Amino acid sequence: MATKKKPSFLYRNSLSLVLIVCFLFCITGQIFTGWHEHNEQLTEHGASQIPLGEYLTSGHFLQVTFENWESEFLQMGMYVLLTISLRQQGSSESKTMEGDEEVDREPDPGRKDAPWPVRKGGAALWLYQSSLSITFILLFLISFLLHFKGSLVDYNEEQLLTGKPVAAWTEYLSASRFWFESFQNWQSEFIAVLSIVVLSIFLRQKGSPESKPVDAPNSETGE
Repeated sequence: MATKKKPSFLYRNSLSLVLIVCFLFCITGQIFTGWHEHNEQLTEHGASQIPLGEYLTSGHFLQVTFENWESEFLQMGMYVLLTISLRQQGSSESKTMEGDEEVDREPDPGRKDAPWPVRKGGAALWLYQSSLSITFILLFLISFLLHFKGSLVDYNEEQLLTGKPVAAWTEYLSASRFWFESFQNWQSEFIAVLSIVVLSIFLRQKGSPESKPVDAPNSETGE
């Protein structure tokens, strides 16, 4: 009997690899276009342009980068937590309306291929079974702090270029500029999640795990 050939590394990891390539392409484009835009702003105010390496630690780069990352991690963390107990009838993104699902069952430490924290039990298991949401929350908080730092530095640089007084971090924390940057991104993430939750009730994409089967009725909930 012929041995079944194991799928290649590229096939087994194609989704993450393509997303990594997309990320690298976009972050590279952001870096170079942001660098040129920032230098143009400096030139307009009579200041010297900065090299690329210095731009990567500038407030301008930190602010625009982590402002976006912050909202993405907030979106994913909230989505993971909200889908534990909340439902949307007919959505492929929701658990079924009644009863427990596979993700609700208690972990089995006796399963031979179970991850180490499951076999260990105790505090390791407690932490592991909430590790996804905890990680997203930590990534959000780190990005939030880096966004705040970058935004403050960029704001104060603009103030200096125009001969205005700089702001202390305590003062800037209550400034409308910082919170405007945050809220304009947060709202876009929640409308994006709302879109997939609601649109998946009525629309289909054959072959996608984010969609119900094409012939499934609109009222069917879950994948």
